[in-house]
Amino acid sequence: MNLDFPLLGLFGEVGSLMSELKKKQRDADSYVGYEPSVVEELGDVLWYFSVLASRAQIALPDIARKVTHGLGNPDQTSDEDADILFASLQPEMSQDGPKRSEAFERALMKLAGEVGHIAAEFSAGRISDNRDALSGDLVGIFRSLIEVANEADVSLAEAAHGNLLKIFDRWPSEKTYPPLFDEGYDREEQLPRYIEMEMFEKTVGGKTYVFQRCSGINMGDRLTDNKLEEDDYRFHDVFHLAYAAKLGWSPVLRSLFRLKRKSNPKIDEAEDGARAALIEEGISTWIFNHASRLNFFENLSSVDYGLLKAVRELVSGYEAERCPLWLWEEAILDGYEIFRKLREHRRGIIIADLNERTITYRELPV
Repeated sequence: MNLDFPLLGLFGEVGSLMSELKKKQRDADSYVGYEPSVVEELGDVLWYFSVLASRAQIALPDIARKVTHGLGNPDQTSDEDADILFASLQPEMSQDGPKRSEAFERALMKLAGEVGHIAAEFSAGRISDNRDALSGDLVGIFRSLIEVANEADVSLAEAAHGNLLKIFDRWPSEKTYPPLFDEGYDREEQLPRYIEMEMFEKTVGGKTYVFQRCSGINMGDRLTDNKLEEDDYRFHDVFHLAYAAKLGWSPVLRSLFRLKRKSNPKIDEAEDGARAALIEEGISTWIFNHASRLNFFENLSSVDYGLLKAVRELVSGYEAERCPLWLWEEAILDGYEIFRKLREHRRGIIIADLNERTITYRELPV
């Protein structure tokens, strides 16, 4: 049985759950994200536990039945309990939300011990071919997990539901692009559906700048890296083009093309205003600092979930918050693929097709 991955994941997520408790104890009332974090981490623990049980070919309803009715043959099933629900395992919930308590701490330490035990047993080769022992260990972990959830006043059903939403937000069974945010507006207030932007370096007065040109018209200011140590951030407008192409969102480009949605004053002020543009610039800079440590995402097919989650938080309250994480990931990776080509050639034509949701590179003759 290939249990390495789910065991490592389960061990890591229990550690993350303990870390949330540590932050709450250390920072007390200043740690405002405690409750949703506990729910999320419990959902992650439950996901890895379910994968572990699946790899071991032991059904979750059978594990739940043993928690409530005692241990027995791991292959024994009961029609009566085939449809056992999380709610039946947590009959009494105060619904007061997770709290700091000695009982919660003890339950969490017990869960950590149970997971540590099964990891040690697997490492020693004592449970790979012993389903009875493995079933017993899984029952012990699940019993502790229920105890932790009860002491935290967290519904495991809620945690599982939230985890599924998170999974499909990142890895949907079918990727469907959401409508562009400015659909239904007049064309004069829509981002161009097809943009060809020329980017090229040019030396003026002994200093090298990046210029941008669209339809023969120079766009925006000439750019430098604005940093003592050069890092080619001067080409960063490619990220705004990627956000426009993939997400249908870029307050920066709206300002550059003078295409704000003036017909709706609230949208004009909030979604197309200076603050939204500053948030977009901040996201670009923050991701760039992260990417610079990873060779600008070269040869990577995914980005860290923590980064995507942080981006979602940065756009909270704005229309871009509705973009699924898989779409943000595409926008980031596709944008950096073009950025790396600009770094190599120092010039190029960037094509953003909002209808096709693509961004591509074409060489720009000298």
